[in-house]
Formats: sequence, structure tokens, C-alpha cells
Amino acid sequence: MNDPSHLARCAQLAMVLEVAAHPKPGNVDRDHDFPDTTFEHFLASAVGTYPVLEEAARSRTGAGALIHAAAEESLRWQRGGNTHFGAFVLLIPLLMAAGSKTQASKIVLDTTSEDAVEFYRAFSIANVRIDSVPDFDLGESNSADRILEDGVKLFDLMKLSADHDLIANEWVSGFERTNWCADMITKKADTMSINDAIVCTFLRMLAETPDTFIRTKFGRDKSIEVSERASEVIRGSMDLASIKSEVHEFDEQLIREKANPGSTADIIIGGLFVALVRGLRV
Repeated sequence: MNDPSHLARCAQLAMVLEVAAHPKPGNVDRDHDFPDTTFEHFLASAVGTYPVLEEAARSRTGAGALIHAAAEESLRWQRGGNTHFGAFVLLIPLLMAAGSKTQASKIVLDTTSEDAVEFYRAFSIANVRIDSVPDFDLGESNSADRILEDGVKLFDLMKLSADHDLIANEWVSGFERTNWCADMITKKADTMSINDAIVCTFLRMLAETPDTFIRTKFGRDKSIEVSERASEVIRGSMDLASIKSEVHEFDEQLIREKANPGSTADIIIGGLFVALVRGLRV
């Protein structure tokens, strides 16, 4: 079904299910908040951005402006800062693709330099922690002018970041990890609750792929250390119940260290959206 209202609700539900899943090591969930960002902030963002999500499902172009609009709309409804910026970067092209029955890889490849400028402008309101791409410093006021002058597309910017940024890599790889998450969650949901399916998939992905947000905040070595710890936690497990105490300990460790795997959570949201569009039901 490619009805824009249905697709927008799939995106909303994906965001709600992700933040509600627990225990999800290091991130906000129904069990704990961060000092300035709470569970309710994530819920408000997921609900409040509906008009932009629906508009994305009706659109074939304008990904940059839609990402910008989603970031603005999110902040109109909550005071917790950046809750879903990375998720919007994934969800907007996925919504556009589902609504127009086009491959998401085609949507992102067709982005323009105007999309790139809108994407840069979104950072000024979302206050996102990110490594600047070569030649285009997010902190430089003239970067937008240079992007337009050089005709640099948003897809081009993502290619420059793809080797160290999970979200950018999704754009370049055809949303490979997003689709992997969709398949994994769907498969696990046949034999366990949706909550456990999400947490198990989150842990598996974190174990296999160092998180961008942690790398940007603490460095590459720390992101690898967290992934190795996740691998130890899930080693040999068949379900969440058998490792729940270890997961809680891992969660408490990451919370103490303020090492939250935010990019991993964003890709889980993208995977949930794809799974819901395909027919997954809670």
C-alpha cells in the first residue's frame, strides 16, 4: 500500500516502537531518560512530525527540504533537542520511495545541490554532532554557497561521509543495513515479542557495526570497544530472556559513560519502517 497517510503512520510507529523497546543499551527508552532528553520528547517528535512525513510520501523530489522541515517540526513539539535527525535522514527518502513506488537508491541519487544546502541548514537547528565532510565544513558559513556553485548534490555529500558515517553509508549502499534490520526484526517477531525482536536486532547490529554517534563523540577506538562488548553480551544467545541480566549491565555501563548508540537506533527505525510497510504488525 502506498497511501501517504498509511506510510506516514508506518514511519510514526517505527519511531515509537524503537524508543519504547527496552532494555536498549545506552539509549533513551521506557526505562530511563537522559538529563535533557526524555522518553516523552521522542514520542512528541514522532507524533508531531506527521504532516512532514505524509508530505514526503507524496513527493518525488525535495528530500533536503523535507529533512529540514522534519527537524523543524520535531522541535516545535518538544524541548529535548535532537531526537530523530538521523532517523529523518533515512525515513524521508524511504517514504518518498514507498509513496512513488520508486527504489530508494533512485530517490537519493536524484538529489540536487539545493537538497544539499537544505540539509546543511537543518544542522543549524538540530544541533547534531557530526564529523564534517572533506572540503565542506558544516561550521563554515560559505559552505552553502560553494555547494551551489560547484553543483554538489546531497548524494555527493553522503558519498564523502560514507566510510565513517552509518547514515550516509545507507544512502550510498542502497539502504543495505536498513533492509537487513527489516528482515531480522520480521524474522524474530515470528518467535518472540516485537520488543524483544527490536532489542535483539539492535544488539546484533551494534555488535557487527561500530556506532557513528559514539565514534564522533568519543573516537573510533571507543566505538569498536562498545561493539566488542555487545558481541560478548549476545554470544551464543537465542533470545533476550537468556541474556537479560547481561543486557541490563551493558545498558548501565553505557549510560554511566554517556555512550549512546544513536546511529544504530536510527537504522533500527528505518528497518522497522520497511518491515511495517511490508506488512509487519505488532
